[in-house]
Amino acid sequence: MPSRLNPYISFDGDARQAMEFYRSVFGGNLTLNTFGEFGEEKAGDAADKIMHSMLETDSGFTLMAADTPPGMEYKPGNNIAVSVSGENADELRGYWDKLSGNGTVSVPLERQMWGDVFGMCTDSFGITWLVNISDKPA
Repeated sequence: MPSRLNPYISFDGDARQAMEFYRSVFGGNLTLNTFGEFGEEKAGDAADKIMHSMLETDSGFTLMAADTPPGMEYKPGNNIAVSVSGENADELRGYWDKLSGNGTVSVPLERQMWGDVFGMCTDSFGITWLVNISDKPA
């Protein structure tokens, strides 16, 4: 298996809902493992919270996430953005519509100075998404 780089997002108790939402956007196979399944004795009320999740899509995307472990402080911030890019305009516009639907658009999905169609939004879980639709090479 080759090395890969993918986003890993921490949530404050709603990782399951977020990852199920992302599966509804991108499709694919979602694996969810809870703290309780891994025998985390200190989990207590967090036994049903997500210790690790991974979404792998037919398009080759991989997104990982977890709820903040018991005893650790959740520190939200704007230090993560997830970029989705490619040439399939219909597919990417579909992702955009779902991600931005209940979120906030900061850059509308439109042609930019570099020639591609680009937009930026923050979804209903507070995650920033960058969608870039490239023109097909001549």
